[in-house]
Amino acid sequence: MLIFERDIALDMGTTGVLLYSRGKGVQIREPTIVAVDKFTGRLLKVGHDAQKMLGRTPASIVPIQPITDGVISDYDMTVAMLKELIGRVTSFSLFKPRVLVCVPGSITGVEERAVIDAVVEEGARKVYLVESAVATAYGAGIDVSKPDGHLIIDIGGGTTETAVVSLGGVAECESIKVAGGSFDDAIIRYVRRRYNVLIGAKTAEEVKINIGCVVPKPEVGIEEVKGRDLVTGLPKMVKLSSTELAEVLLEPAREILESIHYVLERTPPELVADISQNGIVMSGGGSLIYGIDMLVEHDTKLRTVVVDDPISCAAYGAGKMLLRLNELPEGMVNFARKRQLQN
Repeated sequence: MLIFERDIALDMGTTGVLLYSRGKGVQIREPTIVAVDKFTGRLLKVGHDAQKMLGRTPASIVPIQPITDGVISDYDMTVAMLKELIGRVTSFSLFKPRVLVCVPGSITGVEERAVIDAVVEEGARKVYLVESAVATAYGAGIDVSKPDGHLIIDIGGGTTETAVVSLGGVAECESIKVAGGSFDDAIIRYVRRRYNVLIGAKTAEEVKINIGCVVPKPEVGIEEVKGRDLVTGLPKMVKLSSTELAEVLLEPAREILESIHYVLERTPPELVADISQNGIVMSGGGSLIYGIDMLVEHDTKLRTVVVDDPISCAAYGAGKMLLRLNELPEGMVNFARKRQLQN
């Protein structure tokens, strides 16, 4: 059966891409990584297929992350990646899709144009942009069109964005390069320093997911990890506990707390009063680290909750917006003017 029109919402993060197809929900969840032939520049694999090749490829194949700190760092590879991913859900469509893209609140004009051009070049009919914090709030069921302040903290893979949302837009925002990857790096440094063993980024991420915490867990978790002994060069296994990781992961968590304070200090008093009543909403994969919501609540004295699906919340919110593009308040979704294709 042919699909006559399929609008798409796109959440492109440093470590993951989510694609929401109107009427279908989130259809694609892929790592933001591509594998490329070093000599020809030809795209070989995208997403999970490319990730599986990490550390196991010949010198002629190189992995590239085309999105850095939430914005496009390799334009050509981003276009190639989008062509592959969006093509999976629009291959039977008779019309080019309208695409709603989540972008950081701190995005510059140049970075914004790069997003627009990349999506248009991929084949979009029209491109709309929405700030990720607004999409997250929308996905969490918050009526962001009201003059009511909400504090959204999105701990992604490459950046943490703290934003105050009100009247369909971002009133105050701060983005720092401390996020999920920073917690992985902290684990790698600790294992190297404490046990003289080198582990890979993928192993560190698995440790973070399985036993990572920023406050001690009621039940101590133990994880066996394998790496390379830096003295002998041979494989070595060490056991890590959630108790020791709590102190390790607290360091990057403190930087996130500082960013939250910085945003609150710059926020108008009226919106701060709203936030004191509405509390804090957390999203992103980093918000799944055990105890980080408790740490934020203890530090700010503000009620803090993690959304039901932290990783997909922005994509779901943008997807809900697709259904009401013509009804949304002025300014909530910015119609991208550059290089638009007409109906």
